[in-house]
Amino acid sequence: MDGWSIKGGKLNKMFEFQNFTQAFGFISKIAIEAEKINHHPELYNVYNKVRILLFTHDINGISDQDFKLAEIIDKLR
Repeated sequence: MDGWSIKGGKLNKMFEFQNFTQAFGFISKIAIEAEKINHHPELYNVYNKVRILLFTHDINGISDQDFKLAEIIDKLR
């Protein structure tokens, strides 16, 4: 969970890439993996930066699914 923090009750991490294309490619990889486990992050992209927020709306908090997706995301990097 290196680099992840809890802000506003959500798991939060910022990733930085060399350019927009790499950042957007990363978002696409996340989308594919998130769909596989039916758990979808909040994704924000500005040029070469991707901010990710993980939160389980069904329980109004952070769940095991959020930690699982965070691990998957870290492996995609």
